[in-house]
Amino acid sequence: MNNSYAVYNGKFSSLQDIKISPLSRAYTFSDSVYEVIPFCKSKIIAFDSHISRLKKSCKAIHISTDIQKVSKEVLELINNCGHDSGYVYFQISRGIDPIRSHMFEDNIEAETFGYVNEFFFRPQNLKVMICDDLRWQRCDIKSTSLLGNIISMNSAKSEGCDEVIMHKNNILTEGGASNIFFSDDECIYTPELSKNILPGITRDILLQELSKLGIGFKEGVYKINDLKCAKSAWLTSSTKGVAEITEIINLDTNLTKDHFLFKKCSEIMSDIYFS
Repeated sequence: MNNSYAVYNGKFSSLQDIKISPLSRAYTFSDSVYEVIPFCKSKIIAFDSHISRLKKSCKAIHISTDIQKVSKEVLELINNCGHDSGYVYFQISRGIDPIRSHMFEDNIEAETFGYVNEFFFRPQNLKVMICDDLRWQRCDIKSTSLLGNIISMNSAKSEGCDEVIMHKNNILTEGGASNIFFSDDECIYTPELSKNILPGITRDILLQELSKLGIGFKEGVYKINDLKCAKSAWLTSSTKGVAEITEIINLDTNLTKDHFLFKKCSEIMSDIYFS
C-alpha cells in the first residue's frame, strides 16, 4: 500500500487513508485537470510555470479554484515529504455530483487532490513507435482524460517500446507523455504549439536556454518523413528531462547515438536539474 504524503480538499494525510467519492466527476467523466511538478535535490523545477499552466487548464474548462491555496498545498507536500527528489501529482476536478449527470450543478465546489512521490532523475534511452494520434482536439489542456494516450502507449509497450511519437494525418504532434525534438547536423526542430500539443514546461525551458546560447532551433509543422531524415531525436518532460530516442521500431531511420546537439540539450537540462 502506498503511504505517500497526500492531500485531499485541503486535509493532509497518507495516500492510503484518502477516500474519494465514486461520484467525483474526475472518476465519472475525467472532468479534471492535473500537473506533475518535479523537484530535484530539494530544488523545485519551474514551480511558477507549472502552477500557471494548472491555472490555465482550470480556466479552459471553467473550473473555479483558489490557485494560491493549491500552490501552498504543493509546497507543503514537497517540504514535508522527507524526499530530496521526486514529483508532486496534483489534480483539480470540477467536484462531486449529487448524482451522475453530464450537466453539473451551478454551485458545485472544486475537488482537489495531490500526493508526492519519490523519484530519481536519470538519463533514459528510449525505444519508441510511431502511431496515429487518437486523442481529443484540446490536447493543449492538461486534462486527466488520457484514454487515447493509454491505448497508444500500451500498444507500444506490447511491442517492447517505452514511448510513442504521435501524428495526425502524417503531421507530428508529440509523445504519449512528452514533447518531441529532432535535429540534423545544423538545427534543432520541434512541432509548433497548437491545440493538438501540450505546451510542455521542459520544452519551454529548453527552447529558452537554446535561444540564450544562440543554438539554432525552429518550431514548425513537421511530417514523419522529416523525422525519418533526422540525425538525432529525443523526448522531453518533467520526469524524463531530455531522453534520447535510440530506435523507432516502425520507421526506417539512421539516428546517431549521443549526437552533439542532443548532448548539448541534455547538458542544459542536467544543469537546471542538478546544479
